[in-house]
Amino acid sequence: MSKGTLIMMHGMTGTSEKMEELARGLTPDGWSTLCPQAKIRHPTRGGFAWWLFEGGVSEDESISQMEDSLSGILEIIPDGPIIVGGFSQGGAMASALLETKASSSIVGLVLIATKTARPDELRGVLPFLKPRPVIWMHGERDHLVPLDVGIEHIEIFEESGWPVTRLEHEKGHMVNLNQFEEMREQVSEIAENSQR
Repeated sequence: MSKGTLIMMHGMTGTSEKMEELARGLTPDGWSTLCPQAKIRHPTRGGFAWWLFEGGVSEDESISQMEDSLSGILEIIPDGPIIVGGFSQGGAMASALLETKASSSIVGLVLIATKTARPDELRGVLPFLKPRPVIWMHGERDHLVPLDVGIEHIEIFEESGWPVTRLEHEKGHMVNLNQFEEMREQVSEIAENSQR
């Protein structure tokens, strides 16, 4: 029986397969790994998206797609403690799960090269939730999600008193492998503390 599940979500144009190697490397001993795949095919760049926001897609349509994607994740979340995270758009999905019934199962978050899609909703819900650890990684040269936008996201957690580990690096829109071991140790610590 698994002690818990690490759920990691890919970014726009990604796939669950592309996320699996990273996720398995982060998964604590005795925990399961779950890498869901978004359902919306990206129209021009291949891969999948949790929602689209370019090419004539209205804001209302984007929000509706995101809600559908969140509902899809809620249907497959296993029982027991979960650490939820993701890369880029997947990280935005992870923090949005705090606005759902899944929040009671979430024992920690892993947010990589991401931003919040709904800052007001996140700000509104965090004060009512028990703070839990957040691991945040972002690159100074990220051209897709600029560093200041990533910092705005993580500061919402910090302002609500959530314990944050910041892993800032000099690279771009990517996982910095030089900090991978530190991230893995932090994830394992979250898992160990969830069993107490």
